[in-house]
Amino acid sequence: MARSNIHVGLEIGSTKTVMVVAEIKPDESAKILGMGETRTAGVRKGEIADYKQVRACVKSALLEAEDVSDVVIKSVFLAVTGAHIKGVNNTGTFRIPDDEQEVDRHHLEEVKEIARDIAIPSEHVYLHHLARHFTLDGQAHSTVPYGLLGRNLEADYHIVHGVRTRIQNSIKCVREIPLDVDDVVFAPIASAQICLNRERKEDGALVIDIGGETTDYVLYINGAIAAAGCVPVGGNHVSNDIHLVTRIPFSKAEKVKVAEGNASADPASSVGIVKVEDEKGFPPIEIKRQVLNDVIRGRLEEAFELVIEGLPSGALEKIGTGVFLTGGSSQMRGIGELACEVFDLPVYKPEQPDVSGVHAYFKDPQYATALGLIRYAQILDEEKSSIGPGKMKGLIKTFWPFGS
Repeated sequence: MARSNIHVGLEIGSTKTVMVVAEIKPDESAKILGMGETRTAGVRKGEIADYKQVRACVKSALLEAEDVSDVVIKSVFLAVTGAHIKGVNNTGTFRIPDDEQEVDRHHLEEVKEIARDIAIPSEHVYLHHLARHFTLDGQAHSTVPYGLLGRNLEADYHIVHGVRTRIQNSIKCVREIPLDVDDVVFAPIASAQICLNRERKEDGALVIDIGGETTDYVLYINGAIAAAGCVPVGGNHVSNDIHLVTRIPFSKAEKVKVAEGNASADPASSVGIVKVEDEKGFPPIEIKRQVLNDVIRGRLEEAFELVIEGLPSGALEKIGTGVFLTGGSSQMRGIGELACEVFDLPVYKPEQPDVSGVHAYFKDPQYATALGLIRYAQILDEEKSSIGPGKMKGLIKTFWPFGS
């Protein structure tokens, strides 16, 4: 009888640390058993700034997740982000020997190695080697062309890499809890597993995850990743801009942003005054809604423009589905309208994930990355079963650059 698997996803974000425990049943459905969540301290722009504080946050999330799920957690799938992480496409070409005609595994391994062999900075390390598509004698194939006859075999890969020490700091933090790290996943790739099904990836879709201090993105065209990256702008920058312009404390700027702000260009949303009460008994501070909304709109528009700069030339014209917004800051009023204006594409929020369990609030887009890690783990399980346990070690090494 097939057995259930337990997978755990860990996201150490700039504003929150989330650990999700899920049971993957034999029918491949996922049931959320529990979650631990704590406010993050010690992370700036998605990267560890205060090691001890971050480790304490992870420990707190772990204890809560274990208590709620009644599971002893031993390992996690870890999401990482940061503007240092880059994605690039590369194509490798291999000519099949004249005395051989049929494409076999040996030929595929050769062309994969050629496609993956790109120059990256010496301080960087590979995170992902993701197959996009294969071409045999000029004919494109979305799957591996085993057994077909041909001469010239091409493999197109998307390769994600980042600064070794920054990624290792996150891993070290988790291992000292102590927990094992099953795999390291670039955060937007995890988020996309929740937002996009196969059809949306085929039609072309852009996922943008707007967090506290970073905005991650991943682009799918013709079913494969075309671009992925991170820009160091997020919701906290919006709050800080409000603080600088209005002179109100940052904590109040955050509350005003959420309760009163609107990023759309609708004139009706910018009429009137917002009053911010003063805790020391002074008269309330009055802020023009037009000023508030202009500040919000300006910073978010900058984030979206930076995402566009990271996309390949002409990529937006190839997106047939639209833009999907996730992350805690994606819930700001009017942000969908602003994104629609900037990208000139339909804009969506992710639908409720296909998971069961007591945590109905997982439909909140701020949990897309944590839940996406669970789906990512499922995909690895499926690949493991399809290629056999004897081949899995090599697959894990493709994703895991730091040894055991």
